[in-house]
Amino acid sequence: MDVKAIKEVKLAPIRNGTVIDHIATGQALNVLKILGVNEYMDSTISVGIHVSSRKSAEWKDIVKIEDCELDQKTVDKIALIAPDATISIIRDYYVAEKFRVVLGDHVTGLAKCCNPNCITNKNEPIETEFAVISRRPTKLRCSYCDRELCNISDNLL
Repeated sequence: MDVKAIKEVKLAPIRNGTVIDHIATGQALNVLKILGVNEYMDSTISVGIHVSSRKSAEWKDIVKIEDCELDQKTVDKIALIAPDATISIIRDYYVAEKFRVVLGDHVTGLAKCCNPNCITNKNEPIETEFAVISRRPTKLRCSYCDRELCNISDNLL
């Protein structure tokens, strides 16, 4: 029997685009949901789920999107489900910019309240607002009805 060595498979580098790294294990699919990959997207996307991290003994997820740079609202949504994520903007195979996502003390207009009786769900001209009560894990409390947001990824706008 001829035994062949198994080569390690890695995500290919991208020429131009965005790399979202240090996503908590299991959250890559929620990041894809934020990016709208179920809709028409003209970019190649590479996803690594449960990938070993070179910097620590922990596991992580990673998403690479070619020919796409994220707007601030998308970055803010990613911060809600992956508060330790880093965003790298790649240009001509090199990292042009790199930054950590930032979750502020208040979140406005990024998620809907899970309370059907909240004023924000009554067709009133009011924008949703949440106070961040915990960053790890992320927990939000509605500023109008005081209900804690359940399952953040399912309630993103």
